[in-house]
Amino acid sequence: MKVLILAGGFGTRLSEETQNIPKPMVLIGNKPILWHIMKTYSSYGHNEFVILLGYKGYVIKEYFANYFLHQSDVTINIKENNIEVLNNSAEPWKVTLIDTGLHTMTGGRIKRVQQLINNQRFMLTYGDGVSDVNIAELLKTHEKHGKSVTMTAVQPEGRFGSIKFIGDQQISSFEEKPEGDGTWINGGFFVCEPKVLDYITEGDQTIFERSPLENLAKDGELYSYKHFGFWKPMDTLRDNKVLNNLWDNNDAKWKIWD
Repeated sequence: MKVLILAGGFGTRLSEETQNIPKPMVLIGNKPILWHIMKTYSSYGHNEFVILLGYKGYVIKEYFANYFLHQSDVTINIKENNIEVLNNSAEPWKVTLIDTGLHTMTGGRIKRVQQLINNQRFMLTYGDGVSDVNIAELLKTHEKHGKSVTMTAVQPEGRFGSIKFIGDQQISSFEEKPEGDGTWINGGFFVCEPKVLDYITEGDQTIFERSPLENLAKDGELYSYKHFGFWKPMDTLRDNKVLNNLWDNNDAKWKIWD
């Protein structure tokens, strides 16, 4: 199953770090946050990624173009212009990198890769947040209710968009950044059926978190997977410092791999 990762935003609230690189390339430890997200999926056997690029997308392309070399011990014969790989520790990833436009909104980016989705179920998340979400249980939940979208719901530290429920799992409405704390919010880590593409109707300017999710909820097609563990977005420089401190102190709760 393909994993789509939204990686095209400007990262304006993290401008100290994103003047020269896109937000998903901001480091936690010595690896971009994008790498950490991919390692989470890879830990559950999902190794085929489609990265939806926008702002400074070439930086991400160059990173993966050189990734095998960076993860290898090599002998370089300059005279004969060849490289002998002595040892390699690269992950078994297949990474497709698609330029989805500089100013395209989240829904528009997803719609742009409709052909790559190829009418198949896919996973989707944002390229700026880490979690110890159980991807296998998320998928089981999705398969159990049989609806179009399962969205991981989390309870954050502060104020974000909130979701309301009918019963225990069905989402009845989606509200962007209401007043008040302690609500359940969109934590990313979606499982989607291809039907979701039918709800993206405003072209490149479609914000996935607005009319598509709102209408999916109205139609009873949006369900949740409630995650009670670690989840943290990297929206500000403070968030970046917190995540780096956790990593440096061997307390990175999202690190579920060896």
